[in-house]
Amino acid sequence: MDFNEANLIVKYSHTISSLSRLVSKTDAISADLYEKYDVKRGLRDKNGKGVMCGLTEISEVTSWEVIDGVRTPVPGTLCYRGYNVKDLVSSCQKENRFGFEETVYLLLFGQLPNAKELADFTGMLAEFRVLPRNFVRDVIMKSPSKDMMNMLARCVLNLYSYDPDPDNVSVSNVLRQSLQLIAQFPMIAAYSHRVYKYYNTNDGSMYIHKPVSSYSTAQNILHILRKDNVFTDLEAKVLDICLTLHADHGGGNASTFTTHLATSTGTDTYSAIAASLGSLKGPKHGGANIKVCQMFENIKENLADWSEKSVTDYVYKLLGKKAFDRSGLVYGMGHAVYTLSDPRMEVLKVYAGKLAEEKGRLDEFNLYNTVADVAGRLIAEQRKVNKPITPNVDFYSGFVYSMLNLPESLYTPLFAIARIAGWSAHRIEELINGNKIIRPAYQCVQDRREYVPLDKR
Repeated sequence: MDFNEANLIVKYSHTISSLSRLVSKTDAISADLYEKYDVKRGLRDKNGKGVMCGLTEISEVTSWEVIDGVRTPVPGTLCYRGYNVKDLVSSCQKENRFGFEETVYLLLFGQLPNAKELADFTGMLAEFRVLPRNFVRDVIMKSPSKDMMNMLARCVLNLYSYDPDPDNVSVSNVLRQSLQLIAQFPMIAAYSHRVYKYYNTNDGSMYIHKPVSSYSTAQNILHILRKDNVFTDLEAKVLDICLTLHADHGGGNASTFTTHLATSTGTDTYSAIAASLGSLKGPKHGGANIKVCQMFENIKENLADWSEKSVTDYVYKLLGKKAFDRSGLVYGMGHAVYTLSDPRMEVLKVYAGKLAEEKGRLDEFNLYNTVADVAGRLIAEQRKVNKPITPNVDFYSGFVYSMLNLPESLYTPLFAIARIAGWSAHRIEELINGNKIIRPAYQCVQDRREYVPLDKR
């Protein structure tokens, strides 16, 4: 920000503050009107069930079944193209290989690859990881940002200028663009972080490592971010699992719905994905795991011991708005869709434990488990429900990233690095099946008024 811009902000701060109060008063709509017009706020009904607004074959989130005619909560499941994500993860672990690239192939093409198809596909992604000539110097290094999600969005929009056919929305061209973005996202995020660290912190070293063609996406992320390029196999495998679990989550989550919405307008791939990044950035969506980590730092600062009694007393304070950010929330607990359990959390919890053992942080892992058990019970009591509230995937993902020594500024970009696979699949699905711009209705509740001439006001 230059001097003149700063002066203008100071000059008009009081005026803008007054106008904002007017806006807040004018735009406040009575809650009664939402009931009168049967508006399902957040596109969800009073029971939290989403409003049906589309069909997809890409992924399915299940949290209830109709049993004997009754809608009954069941343990959550997440399926990619009909395959249970737990099976995808466990199979790759049994075969001691990485699974994210296979997941990307499955999401995009609707079937599991054979060995040759997977090898050819990973080879193509490896070649696509290379950013355009001078892109790092001209785009990333010349305007570093403290927010990596904004930087990622800006870089995506800049890639439009390097594309020889950016506005072509044919399936083949969009697939090519999607594959390039899937491959390039890790490079952009990692390089953006390194550049910002160099220019804006006391870290005086600058290193830009090139990707290794034989490495998986997870291996390359750790290779690029670490000065010495060293990482363990378990570290890379756990990060790979994180990417697999976050690759998609049905068509109705905020960022994926944004992909469908933007795609339905006929816009280019770069604009659609930048819009999805903006949606994911929100703390109610992709930024939730950062809140969990901050909450646990606060817990560790304020508890002399990590016994169940101490944790229980502290969770009471959290729920009573007397601790941490005084929001009354225990971050990472519960989910908008899952009722009994989040299958992603169940998988990640196992590998978080394995990584905690390798890192000598089992005490901290046990603290997470204690908070989950205590908070689940107390929240259920507070809400007067007869089932415990369980953690979601964000409860453990930030802890995993911290054990991998990944910077907090990259927690949400890591989500994007995984979810670009799902966004790309949903964009192509919308192009093939949509044919109509998405245009939901809003009921205007403002009374009609006669225009008053300026000299009569």
